Amino acid sequence: MHIAIAGNIGSGKTTLTTLLSKHFGWKPHYEAVDDNPYLVSFYDDMQRWAFNLQIYFLNSRFRQILDIRNSGENVVQDRTIFEDAYIFAENLYDMGLMSERDYRNYLSLFDLMSSYMQAPDLLIYLRASIPTLVRQIAKRNRIYEQSIRLDYLKSLNDKYEKWISTYDKGKVLIIESDNIEFENPEYLSPCFHLDARILNGKPINTENGAYYLEDTDGNKQTAEVVSDTLLRHQVGYLYGCEGQTHSIAKWKEIMGSVFFGNTR
Repeated sequence: MHIAIAGNIGSGKTTLTTLLSKHFGWKPHYEAVDDNPYLVSFYDDMQRWAFNLQIYFLNSRFRQILDIRNSGENVVQDRTIFEDAYIFAENLYDMGLMSERDYRNYLSLFDLMSSYMQAPDLLIYLRASIPTLVRQIAKRNRIYEQSIRLDYLKSLNDKYEKWISTYDKGKVLIIESDNIEFENPEYLSPCFHLDARILNGKPINTENGAYYLEDTDGNKQTAEVVSDTLLRHQVGYLYGCEGQTHSIAKWKEIMGSVFFGNTR
């Protein structure tokens, strides 16, 4: 299973990736930031280093995708290759920071790579306002990020909204992250605790025409019971689109085929 976390700079992707990987035992794939030889130079002179940076990220993300596909492991990924192309590279081109020649060359390489890629089973998009992004960026105190311009963040946010509204490569979860404290494990612990029991259980089964899940203690749980329990622990908010608590039917529609196969 491949879950990918998407979102603007400072939206909480890395924190949520770490939280999910530790709690479920999934393998995390992080964005190449600390070892990126172009990142500091890029923020000093975006126009000079834009193409170099995007090629580095494209190469790094494509290698991640191949590793994920070949590993057969449950994986949670910090940022997707689609964001590199449809958000960051396009934004740099629109802002005049990447030449048309470089941008066309970049897209040609991305299109070639796309023919060898599979989309994640679930894409989680963290939607965040500019004030939230600025606060989160300041909190992690990366020196090279302190020079990020507000118009740059806003332009990226606009690109994200345009992209996510037309994303059709797989299932999408939209989380309004302005009021969610991902860095506080206790904030999400009730839902993660229960969800982990289910995810670590046996696959979905049928009995007398009814679907059920068998948890790690051997107890049979119907999809309705599982959904109702998750919603009472406010998992509907975590997994809901635009922050609302979903009905049982909506929860099964979003989560059922991703984790359990086709539930009724």
